[in-house]
Amino acid sequence: MTEHIDKNRLNNDLRYRFDYIAKCLDFTQNDIDILNILAPIIFPLLPNIIEKTYKKLYSVDITQNYFLLHHDGFENFSSNKDFDVTLISAQIDYRKDMLNIYFKYVLTQNDWNDTFLQYLSRVGEIHTIKGGSTSINVDYIHINTLLSFLENAFISIIWDTENLHEKKKLDALCAINKFFCIQNDFFTMHYGLSINEKSVSTVPIINFSKCCPR
Repeated sequence: MTEHIDKNRLNNDLRYRFDYIAKCLDFTQNDIDILNILAPIIFPLLPNIIEKTYKKLYSVDITQNYFLLHHDGFENFSSNKDFDVTLISAQIDYRKDMLNIYFKYVLTQNDWNDTFLQYLSRVGEIHTIKGGSTSINVDYIHINTLLSFLENAFISIIWDTENLHEKKKLDALCAINKFFCIQNDFFTMHYGLSINEKSVSTVPIINFSKCCPR
């Protein structure tokens, strides 16, 4: 029998949304346990991952520019040139620390309760103007590529880990993939309105029947 999924609850009930995604991905307590197993493997490598991540973000101006803004919480810094350098450095150090804390929290959490789900949701929300900060509104395209970059970094670590046997390594790769899928969805949840607000499609009409050989 086909299970009914309430669309309204998907968009308004975080636990209901997570349960739906988890069921579709077959994300279970076993995946959470595997993420916990990965913690001591990944923790020593986090500083290197984070440095590479910010090097990537600074490699193009469109993402670098987000870090040159005066963000909320740093208003007490002077606006002269010398202090602007100090401000940018302080903001970057803060964000690196937050990324470190974020991954440590995720990899050590053994109960994905409502409080933890709200944390994952908040991670997505704070990158939009709906998060309460007027200085942060990151376009989703950069979020999506960033999550993919981080996932690839984790995949490389798992693949190169010698003390995981083949089955455990496969399970770890799957668990990481499911986690990033869930976190990505919690981002899109907060970006979704901008897509729904479009009244007219900008995608040209394509006659797919002409694309198929006869």
